[in-house]
Amino acid sequence: MIYDITRDLSEDCVLYPGDVRPRFHEIDNGQYRVTEMTIGSHSGTHIDAPSHYIEGGPTVDEIPLAVLVGPARVLDCTDAEEVIEPGHLAGRLDGARTVLVKTRFSGQREFDPGYPALSLEAAGMIADAGIACLGIDTPSVESFHGDGAVHRRLLGSGTVILELLDLSAVPEGDYSMTALPLRLKGTDGSPVRVILLDTEEEP
Repeated sequence: MIYDITRDLSEDCVLYPGDVRPRFHEIDNGQYRVTEMTIGSHSGTHIDAPSHYIEGGPTVDEIPLAVLVGPARVLDCTDAEEVIEPGHLAGRLDGARTVLVKTRFSGQREFDPGYPALSLEAAGMIADAGIACLGIDTPSVESFHGDGAVHRRLLGSGTVILELLDLSAVPEGDYSMTALPLRLKGTDGSPVRVILLDTEEEP
């Protein structure tokens, strides 16, 4: 089973306040058509490179593909209200390289400032566990009123971040993930296509 956990990138996609609203304008050149696009580096399902918060940190084109392709563990944290604490993660990170956090926000189509987000302590637990890539289905790993500390804790430890996934149809478990951003030279992020392959499915 292949799960596409990427949200549609459209003009009415969930938008974090202050981000660039995607715009698409089709140009008819007679024999063919092209589309002029306006998007931000954090539009739709996207990746945060360390340089998003860490001055001099790796940019999106410098993230090793080995971090973005390989085993991934989906953790069901839909019982978390607004804060994902260490207790939601305890005993569930061992042996994981990539962790994808499923919350009650998955599938939601409008921005909600009360979306579930990681506490600084939970971010520290993830960083200390050596997780190379953390994904979440909310607009940000950090609360709407956060000060950037969660991002800095993760990105500063080398953990790249995937945000605004759609894990609504994905059960908790272990998968194989491919998450490929555009190869945008020198940028702090990029829209990304993320798919999961159920490696335990019967042939």
